[in-house]
Amino acid sequence: MSRMGNKPIDIPSGVKLEQNGQAVVVSGPKGKLNMTLPQGISLEQQDAKLHVKRSNDSKQQKMLHGTARSLVNAMITGVSTGFKIDLELSGVGYRAAVAGQKLTFNLGYSNPVEYVVPEGVTATMADPTHLSLTSIDKHLVGQVAANIRSFRVPDSYHGKGVKYAGEQLTLKEGKKA
Repeated sequence: MSRMGNKPIDIPSGVKLEQNGQAVVVSGPKGKLNMTLPQGISLEQQDAKLHVKRSNDSKQQKMLHGTARSLVNAMITGVSTGFKIDLELSGVGYRAAVAGQKLTFNLGYSNPVEYVVPEGVTATMADPTHLSLTSIDKHLVGQVAANIRSFRVPDSYHGKGVKYAGEQLTLKEGKKA
């Protein structure tokens, strides 16, 4: 029995859910998202609650039950409040600049690293070392943040690199003489 899949989803006011067969469209104040449910998974809406149901108790259906519930919940949260990921650049001379949908990073390499932010993600900077990514799609904003972090993963000896805001790094001790 999937504990997560059986948990009902609260639908906030202003969010509209449409289902046509296995296609689900969620629209809200921030935008519109769609996905296709796996075979054997269905949605039942009762008032402001949404229940995810599965057709049988096969191993495959049990695995997809909780996953489908989490994906639908992320869609509902995205169109109502959105998702935000903050990144910090720590290191001497590490900085970034935003120009439209293009990010330019100076991360200690001989040339600056340029990255084009995909459609659906908004990048803003409070200062040259703090980057904020916002989107209604949880998967997309997480993937963009992971791509940016991969340009210079935080070093475990010096702590320099691109890290998530609030990420705790355990620094290793260097060589002893």
